[in-house]
Order: sequence, then C-alpha cells, then structure tokens
Amino acid sequence: MKFTKILKQPRVIILIIFLLISFFSINHQFSKQGVSVSSIEFNGAAYDAGLRTPSPELTPTAREKILEINNQKVNSVSEFFEAEKIIFINSTAKIKTTKSEYTFLKDKADLGIVVTEAPSSNLRKGLDLQGGTRVLLKPEGKVTDQDIKDIIDTMESRLNVYGLADVTIKSASDLEGNKFIVVEIAGTTKEEIKNIIANQGKFEAKIGNATAFEGGKKDITFVCRTDGTCSRIQACQASAEGYYCRFEFEISLSAEAAERHARITDKLSIVSLGSGQKSLNETIDFYLDGQKVDQLQIDASLKGQKATRITISGSGKGVTQNEAIQDAINNRNKLQTILITGSLPTKLEIVKVDTISPSLGSAFINNALLIGLIATILVGLVIYIRYRSLKITIPVMITVLCEIYIILGFAALFKQNLDLVAIAAILAAVGTGVDDQIVITDEILYGTSGALKQQIKKAFFVILAAYAATVAAMLPLLRAGAGLLTGFAIVTIVGVTIGVLITRPAFGAIVRVLREE
Repeated sequence: MKFTKILKQPRVIILIIFLLISFFSINHQFSKQGVSVSSIEFNGAAYDAGLRTPSPELTPTAREKILEINNQKVNSVSEFFEAEKIIFINSTAKIKTTKSEYTFLKDKADLGIVVTEAPSSNLRKGLDLQGGTRVLLKPEGKVTDQDIKDIIDTMESRLNVYGLADVTIKSASDLEGNKFIVVEIAGTTKEEIKNIIANQGKFEAKIGNATAFEGGKKDITFVCRTDGTCSRIQACQASAEGYYCRFEFEISLSAEAAERHARITDKLSIVSLGSGQKSLNETIDFYLDGQKVDQLQIDASLKGQKATRITISGSGKGVTQNEAIQDAINNRNKLQTILITGSLPTKLEIVKVDTISPSLGSAFINNALLIGLIATILVGLVIYIRYRSLKITIPVMITVLCEIYIILGFAALFKQNLDLVAIAAILAAVGTGVDDQIVITDEILYGTSGALKQQIKKAFFVILAAYAATVAAMLPLLRAGAGLLTGFAIVTIVGVTIGVLITRPAFGAIVRVLREE
C-alpha cells in the first residue's frame, strides 16, 4: 500500500521519468560483440576501401565495430591483433563490420586500423580512466577569439590526417584573461603529436628572396602520401654519425602558385653544371618555421614554365639504418601533414603535458569503483546509526543511487567525459545531497509542531540557500586553472541542480508518505 502510494506521488513520477531518460542516454550494452574502430590511417589501404575514422560527435555505442576478419570472429583487441598478424603482406583482408564489408590488399605489416574494446555504454571515459595525453598550449602574443577558432580548426585538420578519433580540442581561459588551448588525446599515448600540434608549421618554398608557394590548400592541391611511385625513401648512406636517409614526394600546385613559379623563374638565368646538365642560377629552398630544411637545383627546362608538379625532399638520420629510415619517415609525414593543412595563425607554447598510461587508467577505474562503493556503504551506515530506522536509511540510499545515475545520464547525453575530477564532483554533489536529506528528515521528525507540508517547506528554504552558495562557489572554477577545473565545476553544478529539482523533492515526498503512515 505504501509502495503504491509512493509511486503515485508527482515528484516520484518525475524522478522515474528522469531515470528512464538516463537509462536510454547511457544505452547499456549487455553483450560485447566485436571491437570498436578508433582510427583509420589516412589514405591507407583500409581507408581506400571505405573504412573511416569515426566522427568524435558519434556516441561510443554508435561507432562502427569490426566483427570478423577473414571470417574469423573478433571480440577483443588481442583477437584483432592475432587475426591481423596471420594475414600476409599483399594478401587479401576481408573485414566485416556492423555497417558493411570491406575487402582490400594488406600492403604493409599492419592493416592501418586502430581499435579499442567495444564500449559497454555511451559513457565517455576521460584521460584519467583510459589513458592518453593532455597538452596545454598558450598562443604567443595577443590573439582574438577568431584566432583561437582558426588555430583549433587547423589543429583538427592536422590530427584528422593522422586518423585520430578520440581527440578533444577546446579553448580555455583563466581569471587573468589569458587564452589557452587544451588538446586531449585519449587512448594510447601519441608523443609525436605534441610537435605537430605545437609547431606553427609555416612552410615556404623560396626562390632567391621570392616566395614561390606556401603550405595549405591555397597553394597545394595534392600531396602524395602512400603511392610508392611518388612518395619514397631513397637509399641510405653511412656517415660519421651513423646513417643518413633522404625522402622525397610529389605535390601539385594550384594554378595561382604555378603562375607565380613561372614569373619568378622567368627572370633567372641558365648556368651550366657540367656533364651537359644545366640549371637556373637560383635554388628552390624549403623553409619550415623559418628554418631551411632542404635545397634543390631547378632544372633549366623549368625556366618560365607553369610547373604544377613539384618534388619535395628532406632527410632523416640515426645511429642505425633502421633508425635513420624511421626518422626520415617521421619527418616526411610531418612535412606532408603541414603541407596539407597549412600553418597556424600564431606560434604556440607548450605550458604543460600530462601523460597517463592505459594500464594506469584501468587501475584508476577500479579504485574509483571501490572508493565509491565504500563511500556509499559508510553513508548508509552513518544514516542508520543516526536514525536507527531502515525506513529512513533505505530511501536515503535509493535517492543517492538515483542521483548518481541521473548525473551519469546527463554526462552521456551531453558527451561529458568522465575522469577523476568528474568523479570527485559527483561525490561532492552527492555529499551535499545527503546533507540536504538529513535536513529534510530532521525537520520532519524533530521539527517544531505544525503542518508536515510547512516543515518540508522550511527544510527546502535551507536547502535552496545551500544550493545557491554551492553554485556561487563553483562559478569562478569555470575559468580558473586554464579550464582544467571546468569539468569539476560543471558536474558539481549539474549534480546539485539535479538534487534540488529532482531527487530531494522526491525524497521529501517519500519520507512524508512514510511519516503519515
């Protein structure tokens, strides 16, 4: 009878509605099947076959999952690696996913696909819980909001070239008005990305003192990346310091850049190099962020010509030949990325770098769950000792769990990452919720004589005052710490708001029914 009466209370009905909304937002996956596609190598074989890096806007459960590789079921990352390993180079790889089937030739040691375990819900784990790298960047000089937007757009383009999906780039500022950019790369650590996102990446090709073309879509229409006929590592040579390898790749120039190249070279004279070879009297020099990275002779046949195909070259070095080859590949990839995306509007200073390994992130999850369980048990024990009544203790604990679940539903619905800071904010919000429930209970059980409804109103007056004070305390944190405390402030404000508007009124209605009985 009491239970039925409780369920008929309007405030309890509102609580149940929000619990259902949270349930569908979180979208629990009770059976894990396949592995989730995290990123696809840009212009690789899998990319050419149609596989794409999932959009960051997609919920975790909506991302494409790989179910089979060459008819072999894949339900874990280790199974994916095993299936990938037994496919020989230049052999056919057939991949079945939740969206389609893809067939392509494996052209190197791996498939060019990065996968993660299939998500169990739409809850997004932050860096603290799944590992990754967080880089805090500060633009040099004064920048406008439009400059920050342009920087973020260029950085997103650069990272997309790398085929990364779990990347968050956002602007932030502190209380002094300084502007920052926070880049979070979840999953595996990407040390090489720090240079790509921090360097301005201003590429210039100069003939004498004149700029022939620059990096970016304005002057560059195509950059050869994966075709071995137009992008290659040349033979390495031994040197006193180890080995030295050169790379070269072709690019296509826009009509405007080709016209500029023709005007500049038309003014140059032809000189003889011996052995019947002739070139122009100036070289074409390649500069990256003001530093010369290479220099090439210009063949005499290009004098005054609108050259649309240009060969870019550079080098790499290392103690061993393999190290030199890898350094050349890294330098080539960096240069190709900058040529594709262009330069940043200003230079960036790396203020702070935080790196967390995936194994440490897993340990954080286990510790957070254990601490949450212990905290919940201790709260229930204290409430029971205080009132010596399960009629009070059980509703308090149910309300606490409902409040946590609705906060998680909010995080899933609005794509808020859950990290240790967010978990701390949830505990803080729930802690204030327990305090409020004690205020309500004490007012009902031990308050001055009067109508029960008036006693609850009196309790909510105290609760609203405490709510206003909490929100006021959180507002400065929205801008403090270069945005690194924003998540704590948002989750705390959301948590106490959910408590005041949804869970506390429902708790008051439940206690009132139990008291009347």
